[in-house]
Amino acid sequence: MDAVPTSRIEKPRATYEDLLKVPDDKVAEIVDGELYVSPRPAAPHALAASVPGVDLGGPFHQGRGGPGGWWIVHEPELHLGEDVLVPDLAGWRRERMPEFPKAAFFTLAPDWVCEVLSPSTERLDRARKLAVYARSAVGHAWLVNPEARTLEVYRPSENGWLLLVTHASDAVVHAEPFEAVELDLLPLWGETRPLTADEAPRSG
Repeated sequence: MDAVPTSRIEKPRATYEDLLKVPDDKVAEIVDGELYVSPRPAAPHALAASVPGVDLGGPFHQGRGGPGGWWIVHEPELHLGEDVLVPDLAGWRRERMPEFPKAAFFTLAPDWVCEVLSPSTERLDRARKLAVYARSAVGHAWLVNPEARTLEVYRPSENGWLLLVTHASDAVVHAEPFEAVELDLLPLWGETRPLTADEAPRSG
């Protein structure tokens, strides 16, 4: 008996309409035609995403104590071709995006993205989403890992993302593309750096 050829059943590609059906208490993204639904971030994840936004927002978004020239946005919805991604943070140089868009999403690829890793999303963030950012010509990418207490800084290269450095735990860093200011990693993990003798308040 001749073998009967088998045919692969292609899974329908997810659409934006599919994404809109996801409840608001979830994070929905479309990567390479697949719909990914993630729970809202746990508290350590939310803290590790909020602190860089605060630290970078003053000097770069508002120009207070720094060069300005950026839009720093928390959880923007990015429409990059057919992919719909929601990084924890993203930034655009104002020379590329002089006016802040009024739409509910962004179609211009950002100059910087920051993804905070969790056990449930690390594989998606590190592999699938980084690949989308690379082919969309995003300028820099940060991966923050609250469990490992690390900050990985990436820059594009001819062969994909190049890991420039992994900053650990209690480092105070100047990380591309925001080298103009110091970023203390301790607050990302919910800790406060002790004051030095010169910084401590004097009594009397």
